[in-house]
Amino acid sequence: MNDLAVNKRARFDYEILETYEAGMELRGFEVKAVKSGRMSLAGAFVVIRGNEAWLLGAAIPPYQAANTPAKYEPERTRRLLLKKSEIRELIGKTAQKGLTLVPLKVYTKRSRVKMLIGLARHKKQHDKRETIKKRESRREIARDIQRG
Repeated sequence: MNDLAVNKRARFDYEILETYEAGMELRGFEVKAVKSGRMSLAGAFVVIRGNEAWLLGAAIPPYQAANTPAKYEPERTRRLLLKKSEIRELIGKTAQKGLTLVPLKVYTKRSRVKMLIGLARHKKQHDKRETIKKRESRREIARDIQRG
């Protein structure tokens, strides 16, 4: 699997409880742009409307501006392809207070573009500080090991 776009901020801002794999409904020129690594997941989120999952806020700039349709919107709402049972499960879980769906990464799997979605709870400020402390301590230990 080849990672095409990663939402680094999601793991820092949210505590990921579960992950789901979803397909994406894209146009041909969007697939080319995504596979060339031109997708941004910053500020993107997933909502469920009418028994369908939708990706909002993800930007896919045109692959070739000259060959892109005139009315193309890079941040348009895109449908995510999930099984009905997964959507029902997510509807029940997102109804709980404080849980949301966040895109974690976009990757290829057998020439298909897939997205990893996380069911997440927003971290409090003290949790973020704890994450930073753990990361810094891991770096220091790695430096000490490397120095010998």
